Amino acid sequence: MFPFLNPSAGADKGIWTVGELTTYIREMFELDYRLQDVEVTGELSNFTRAASGHLYFTLKDGAAQIKCVMWRTQAERLRFRPAEGDAILARGRISVYEVAGVYQLYAESLQPAGRGDLAVAFERLKESLAAEGLFDAEHKQPLPRWPRKIGIVTSSGAAALRDILTVLQRRNPFVAVLIAPTLVQGELAPAQIVRALRWLDGRDDIDTIIIARGGGSIEDLWAFNDERVARAVFTARHPVISGIGHETDFTITDFVADLRAPTPSAAAELAVPDLSEIRPVLRSLSVMLDDSLRDVVVRRRESLARQIQVLWLLNPRRLVDADRQQVDMLTDRLTRSAHRVYERQASRLAVARAGLMAASPEAALARGFAVVRDTNGRVISRVAQAQPDTAIIIQVSDGFFGARVDGQSDGD
Repeated sequence: MFPFLNPSAGADKGIWTVGELTTYIREMFELDYRLQDVEVTGELSNFTRAASGHLYFTLKDGAAQIKCVMWRTQAERLRFRPAEGDAILARGRISVYEVAGVYQLYAESLQPAGRGDLAVAFERLKESLAAEGLFDAEHKQPLPRWPRKIGIVTSSGAAALRDILTVLQRRNPFVAVLIAPTLVQGELAPAQIVRALRWLDGRDDIDTIIIARGGGSIEDLWAFNDERVARAVFTARHPVISGIGHETDFTITDFVADLRAPTPSAAAELAVPDLSEIRPVLRSLSVMLDDSLRDVVVRRRESLARQIQVLWLLNPRRLVDADRQQVDMLTDRLTRSAHRVYERQASRLAVARAGLMAASPEAALARGFAVVRDTNGRVISRVAQAQPDTAIIIQVSDGFFGARVDGQSDGD
């Protein structure tokens, strides 16, 4: 008897508790090495994926059925999506689920039975994702025409990466490249590919993402048939180009990507424009731009000249200058008019002065006339005013002298 069994349980009375009996049966199953690594084939039924990620299902044939469970850790490594009615080959161990009192297969791996396992898994996942619309053209994003930075998801030591970099350098050396290295083969590859893709997709300086690897067998390329990778590509916000394997190789990633390239090198060619092809276009555009700029400059200069002319017409200084000239002209005219008036008045004054001088007493005195006054200074203009034997004062042109009246005359 094995030491971990309890041979005395129920031995005295032959009575077992349910728990004791179930535990004993479980231990008996686990002691049989033949039941610890078995392969069972059958039809899949009652398939359920729990929220925890564990799988619960039944395998059956025409004679019997067995309950099965696959824990999430193993379920995540499945290369296909099991479906009701599938012919399945399951490998695992037999044990007892004591709570329910049933024996079941604890599956370590599942494979489709019948034709090639990977081919079946591929078609199954392809049909499922296609039904969800992950391959539909309406979800495809256009590639940017002039990308500035390309993200690459591939193995850092792969020949595919060197091919991509060579093509990018030849076609457009001005495009920057950011590499997210990852495994591209093996069980750990899908998770790493998803992580690398999401890291690049989370950046704002990336324009296009290339996901690539070189050629190989279906097993070598299987990481790109993983559902996790497919959904990561589908939800990427940046356009994704797939360049996986050779031209005849197809993966689920190719169907989900925004653009499929037959090879990694072809993916690089699709990602960036060839400068040698666009140089003539650039030269033509440069000539057109020069001509356009020249026309713009000419039109702007003409417009500026018109604006300057308008501003000059509206310039207050111009108006002031015009007024200043008008003032100068009017001042000159006024000066000449005043001068003429002055000359006329001066001439008239001279004539009047001459007339006055001719009629003045001084002129009469100069001509020999004299002015006679009495001693009181009154002018004697008549004979009656001169009394005999009175003194008189006689004014001549050069002065005065006195005289005395001798007699009178009646003026006849």
